[in-house]
Amino acid sequence: MNRLEALALVEERVKTKNLVKHMLAVEAGMRALAPRFGEDPERWALAGLVHDLDYEETKDRPDLHGHRTVELLRARGFADEGILDAILAHAGHREPATPMEIALTAVDPLTGLVVAAALVHPDKIGGLTPHNVLNRYREKGFARSASREGIALGQRLGLSLEEFVGVVLAAMQAARSELGL
Repeated sequence: MNRLEALALVEERVKTKNLVKHMLAVEAGMRALAPRFGEDPERWALAGLVHDLDYEETKDRPDLHGHRTVELLRARGFADEGILDAILAHAGHREPATPMEIALTAVDPLTGLVVAAALVHPDKIGGLTPHNVLNRYREKGFARSASREGIALGQRLGLSLEEFVGVVLAAMQAARSELGL
């Protein structure tokens, strides 16, 4: 599956505009992180793009979230077990172990925190710095649904929290027009 096929699948399955933007944000963050581990940026980006294909269907059934996406992708002949495992890890069905699994599990909530920080910053995402995002990270009441524990997993990639946030933030800033930020 290439990006165009994945994007068509996202457009077919996901009706919520903000969820599509979230998936695009995670795609951007994953693409930016992959080269740091000698990995294929397009493969990692694909994991980010499709990771929440089933969210609208399973939002009230977290026990099914991720599993439905894996079933859907397998039914379409997709067989990249590394991506499928990362989708299951991000949904909490397995302990994230590989760099891709850890990255997807950490990038997912970080993008939500970055979006929330951008929405209250006077210069939107363009004016955000890693320091701004980390200040919001420390505010437990800010963007409560952005799991601080999940974001902190990024440090298991051998990056400081500030480096991790910086890579993902820069990727999202580069994609700001697509993200509507």
